[in-house]
Amino acid sequence: MSALTKTLALRVSRASSVTGKEQRYLTSGNSVRVKLPNVSVKLQRICASTGGRDSGQNWSESERDQVSSPEDMAAHDQNGEDDRIAGISSVIRVIRDFPKPGILFQDITTLLLNHKAFKDTIDLFVERYKDKDISVVAGIEARGFIFGPPIALAIGAKFVPIRKPKKLPGEVITEEYSLEYGTDKMEMHVGAVQEGEHALIVDDLIATGGTLSAAIRLLERVGVHVVECACVIELPELKGRDRLGDKPLFVLVS
Repeated sequence: MSALTKTLALRVSRASSVTGKEQRYLTSGNSVRVKLPNVSVKLQRICASTGGRDSGQNWSESERDQVSSPEDMAAHDQNGEDDRIAGISSVIRVIRDFPKPGILFQDITTLLLNHKAFKDTIDLFVERYKDKDISVVAGIEARGFIFGPPIALAIGAKFVPIRKPKKLPGEVITEEYSLEYGTDKMEMHVGAVQEGEHALIVDDLIATGGTLSAAIRLLERVGVHVVECACVIELPELKGRDRLGDKPLFVLVS
């Protein structure tokens, strides 16, 4: 993969494989998008717009070093440059003053009505986690139950529901977390996970981060390693990721 990326970058730098409209994009300072298996990357013009350097023919060694690795470029795309993310974002409906005045509610039911957007959402998560040795996908009530099971099926993991109090019929372990006014709890069945397993926590949205942080503590109490938290939407102004400690958070739309 790295050799292929290096070859592509070298070809673009020599302008030997970019012609016509694509060459004009490079010259004007935009980018050429290149599709590779399971990864959407783009090679950007990184040299100054002077002399014959627009095509990259005279790149210095330091400029050539700026060509990103495939891992860097994949991460860049997954953080907002993948073409599919714009489509996902465009079908999420925002409803004012729900469930109370002053709230802008992010309604993912319109995403679920759009087959392509729903499939793209699941595919983006699966592409990220399929080779991460994850054995548990823990979904947070309630909309984590929508996205978690198809991800779990696709990556070969089990799905574990993390629920509000008194919703699970068997013996449970409980974790309390704070709200703006008061507290609430999350619960999980005893025996649903085993010590040493690797888990992904899934929810539709992160706002204040209370439920995600409770889910992390719940899993870690029984010896599970939480690899990452994944949400479709983030409300960054509420700083929810600050409550997750050192646990990484992956989101599609923010």
